[in-house]
Amino acid sequence: MAYFKHILGLAILLWSVCLTTSARDFIVVIDAGHGGHDSGAVGKTAKEKNINLSVALKLGKLIEDQCNDVKVVYTRKTDVFVNLNRRAEIANEAKADLFISVHTNALANNHTARGASTWTLGLARSEANLEVAKRENAVILYEDDYKTRYAGFDPNSAESYIIFEFMQDQFMSQSVHFASQIQQQFKSNSKRIDSGVHQAGFLVLRATSMPSVLVELGFISTPAEEQYLNSAEGSSSMAKSIFNAFLAYKTEQMAREQNATNASAPVVNDSEEVKPIANVKPTSSKGQQEQTIKPTPVKEQPVKAVVTPSDAPVFKIQFLLSTTKLNEKDKRLKGLSPVDYYVENGTYKYTYGASNDYNAVRSKLKEVTAKFKDAFIIAFKQDKKVNVNEAINEFKRNRNK
Repeated sequence: MAYFKHILGLAILLWSVCLTTSARDFIVVIDAGHGGHDSGAVGKTAKEKNINLSVALKLGKLIEDQCNDVKVVYTRKTDVFVNLNRRAEIANEAKADLFISVHTNALANNHTARGASTWTLGLARSEANLEVAKRENAVILYEDDYKTRYAGFDPNSAESYIIFEFMQDQFMSQSVHFASQIQQQFKSNSKRIDSGVHQAGFLVLRATSMPSVLVELGFISTPAEEQYLNSAEGSSSMAKSIFNAFLAYKTEQMAREQNATNASAPVVNDSEEVKPIANVKPTSSKGQQEQTIKPTPVKEQPVKAVVTPSDAPVFKIQFLLSTTKLNEKDKRLKGLSPVDYYVENGTYKYTYGASNDYNAVRSKLKEVTAKFKDAFIIAFKQDKKVNVNEAINEFKRNRNK
């Protein structure tokens, strides 16, 4: 019975995310890759441009029908050609909160490759990833004066991709997290092979100024996947999976905004901040269905905490996500040290500070948001990640005992 109550509660929460009107619409830009004289990859009976557009329009309709606080902007709604720069401009001009580019993969002389994948901006670390980026970026060859427009970028030259080596998207953590949510849905909802989250140098993502992902729905070069993606059932299922991930992402954004509001509000003590009277060692952050891998041992950050039960929640500040484990001196950590991390669904989630004292962690949040503006407080209890608001309430009860 408890399980069904949990599922019902989650369903109501996701439904309310879209039916609650906000002061400012959440804006999502949906980009159907290719179009017009650019067919994209071509299968035996289908063209990529048409599959992309079908899924993009179905995704947009799901959002428009069920989310009255979301504005959907399309880079194209018909079979027309739109250059890569213009697609990014549309998203930036709309001041979008999220950018989703829909594509279909292909491999020459390979009719057995299967699986859906989601990509974010970054340097391709493998030849296979580079080839995906080359194929998608080759769209610029259809554009007039592309050498001037893209500053001499050659989509077929590996040397041109060196520019992505030190290009760190400020929205990388959010993009990677959203990409992970999409992959989870492809696997659980659409029953597709999960080909993972990857990074590569996509021009369409380079110029966007918001969290952005590029989805590869499957392989049009594989007859079985082509048939599935070109069917009404297949395109609807893939659109629904992306929609489910969108709802989950938006729910978390609302929670993050609430955490930011909590951080700017008075401390949870009714009169003055709780004065800590003892030190406790932070507990680990191994969550349910989460694998925790400890980094190279570093000196534990000294924090203070109130005397609380041994099973009291531990608060931490989550500030960065990565698809790979980072060295403790990695520039992406922006000098923040010492840090910890936990692994969830293949994503490394980095945290700073750890204490049973919510006030102590809250006081450090401004320090972290100065470097990572989307940082927020999370909570663990007895090695399981828990709802932070429930953890704060428990902290209050422990304090008042």
